[in-house]
Amino acid sequence: MKLKISFILLAIFFFGCKSSKNKTSHDGKSGATKIVNKLHYKQEKHLKNVKQLTFGGDNAEAYWSFDDKKLVFQANNIWGLNCDQIFTMNITDDLSKGQKPQLISTGTGRTTCSYFLPGNETIVYSSTHLADAACPPVPKKEDYGNKYIWPVFEGYDIFVADTKGNQLKQLTFEKGYDAEPTVSPKGDKIVFTSTRTGDLELFTMNIDGSNVKQVTFELGYDGGAFFSPDGTKLIFRSSRPKTEAEIKEYKDLLAEGLVQPTNMELYICNVDGSELTKITNLGNANWAPFFHPSGKKIIFSSNHKSKHSFNLFMINVDGTGLEQITYDSVFDAFPMFSYDGKKLVFSSNRNNNGTHDTNLFIADWVE
Repeated sequence: MKLKISFILLAIFFFGCKSSKNKTSHDGKSGATKIVNKLHYKQEKHLKNVKQLTFGGDNAEAYWSFDDKKLVFQANNIWGLNCDQIFTMNITDDLSKGQKPQLISTGTGRTTCSYFLPGNETIVYSSTHLADAACPPVPKKEDYGNKYIWPVFEGYDIFVADTKGNQLKQLTFEKGYDAEPTVSPKGDKIVFTSTRTGDLELFTMNIDGSNVKQVTFELGYDGGAFFSPDGTKLIFRSSRPKTEAEIKEYKDLLAEGLVQPTNMELYICNVDGSELTKITNLGNANWAPFFHPSGKKIIFSSNHKSKHSFNLFMINVDGTGLEQITYDSVFDAFPMFSYDGKKLVFSSNRNNNGTHDTNLFIADWVE
């Protein structure tokens, strides 16, 4: 789950859209002191022609088709949904009047982490629908000392559907959590996170589900992985406990199917797991990384400057040259460059009139 929309809701009060006018007032819903409705901030020099794609609810994890014409994403709290489901849309579609895009998942269970497969007609995604048609309950943070926790539901498996929502194939069958699949630009492999070894580790498999190989082996939550443009490397975020107390807490939570991913850093490795390198040491949560088209930089979301706001940053693969990319007051995350490198899609609570909506935005990328 590239950290999931629930992480956003809990880390800060957020989400948004609807109005195009600038407005400032007290926001009684989210706890924020100002409502700032903007599509673009003047400091965002790498973004041009920012356009809002969705209008209400919780929309996130939008990823491009190989031909850069479509997006697949997850949505909730709109169109009668009460649990995340997977949808696809053309980047030219107008959803501003409440139109419902094409449903890809079954409409039952909880879903996350979808990605186009080569050919642009099939999609891989994670779902709990076979384990239970009902939406699985989310644990209450009040039961865990008000700490942010996130469930890794055992019912998650990885499936393939076509762009009309026809369910084609199940790719994983192991007991436990199998989710967070993304696809190599080469079109030959999928990387995903699984608990099949007893810990949350990265694995790769062929796009037909065969030839599964373990990539990471160190204790901690390794997830949200993406391939480099040439398909030879992986970038991912990890929450790795070090002290005796941290290790105990991590293991105790994982035994209950939970993690606490509030302190995460970014790592790069070869696809086989070799040459593992930690590239950030910023503190707080650094996540949702994606390779720049050059393969030499990483764009990612972070709240290292302030626990109350996530923005997009860019850093060289050797950990140098940190640069802030977005300047929203609450939340920007889930960035992905189009395959031609000309556009960036991301999720944000900007322009939401102080509601808890999060929406998808697309922008031209300026070097």
